[in-house]
Amino acid sequence: MYSAIAVYLIAFFAYCMEWTFGSSGAVAQRSADLAVEVREPVAAAASGGVALAERPIVVVRDVGHDGGDVDDQGNVANGNERADRIGRVAVSLTVLGFLLHAGSVLTRGIAAERAPWGNMYEFSTAVSMVVVAAFLVLLWKYPVRWLGLFVTLPVLTTLGVAVTVLYTDSDQLVPALNSYWLWIHVASAIVSFGAFHIGALASILFLFRQKHESNLADPAKSTDGRFDNMMARLPGSASLDKTAYRVNAIIFPLWTFAIVCGAIWAENAWGRYWGWDPKEVWSFITWVAYAAYLHARATAGWKGTKAAVVSLIAFACFLFNYYGVNIFVNGLHSYAGV
Repeated sequence: MYSAIAVYLIAFFAYCMEWTFGSSGAVAQRSADLAVEVREPVAAAASGGVALAERPIVVVRDVGHDGGDVDDQGNVANGNERADRIGRVAVSLTVLGFLLHAGSVLTRGIAAERAPWGNMYEFSTAVSMVVVAAFLVLLWKYPVRWLGLFVTLPVLTTLGVAVTVLYTDSDQLVPALNSYWLWIHVASAIVSFGAFHIGALASILFLFRQKHESNLADPAKSTDGRFDNMMARLPGSASLDKTAYRVNAIIFPLWTFAIVCGAIWAENAWGRYWGWDPKEVWSFITWVAYAAYLHARATAGWKGTKAAVVSLIAFACFLFNYYGVNIFVNGLHSYAGV
C-alpha cells in the first residue's frame, strides 16, 4: 500500500507538471473557446400571415490559444510535446500505482481469508481503488487525461487518512458481517462511492469552468490570471455538466441495489428490514438526494449551477454517511471501527 501511495504521489506531481508546462498541451484539453448563444430571426407561421420568431443558436467564438490549433472536440493539435510526454508518464505511473493498490487489497483479503472490506481502513482502500479504476476506464474510452490531477489528489488524501488514522490489523469479522452479503452489499456500495467521486469532481470543475466562461463573456473582467489560464484547459462547462449527469445516472441504480441488499441482509442478521439505524437513515437520505438530482434533471430540466449544487449536496451526504456516521455515531454498524 505504501508503494502504491508513493507511485500515486509521483503521478500527481507529473500531472501538476503537465498542467504547468502544457499551456498548449494536446491532451491537456485547452478548451478556451466560448460558446455564445445568440438569437436568429426565423419565419414562423401565424394566423393571417407570417410572423418572425427567434430561435437560439450557439456560435463558438475562438478566444485564442497561444500556439496550437483546436479541433472539433476541443483538443489542441501541434501542442507542447514536453507536456504531452509528461502527461503520458503520469498515466503510466497511475496504472502502476493502481496495480500495486489492487495487489495490496487482494493480498489483504487473502491474508484475512475474507472480503477485504470489513472495516473502515479496508473500505477506504477499496473505494480509492475504484476511483482510480473508474478514471482509467474513462481514459480508455475518452480523452480525459486532464482529470488525472483531480483524481489523484482525493485518492492520496483518502489513502493517507486510511493508513494513518483508520488502520486496523487484519482480523476475523464479527458474526453479523460473516455472510455472503458482505460480498454483494458492500461491494456495490464501494463501486457506487467510487463512481460518485468522479461525478462530484465533474460537478466541482463545472462550477469553476462556468465562472471562467462568465469572465470570458464580460469584457470588463481580466482573464489573464493563473486561475483563468488553468480553467481554460478544461472542457467546456456544458461537457462537464453532462459528464457529471451521466456518471451519476449510470451508477444510481447500483446504489439503489446496494440499499436493497442491505435491507435484505439486515433481515437475515437482525430479523428486520428497517430499524432506523443511523447508517440506514443516512443511506436513505443519500439515495433521496441523488434521486432528487436525477428527477430535477429529467423533469424540471435543471442543468448548470442548480444541478451541480444538488449533486454536491448528495455527495456530501454520502461522505457524512461514511465518515460521520461510522466515527461519531453509535449504531448497529459501529463494528466497522477505526
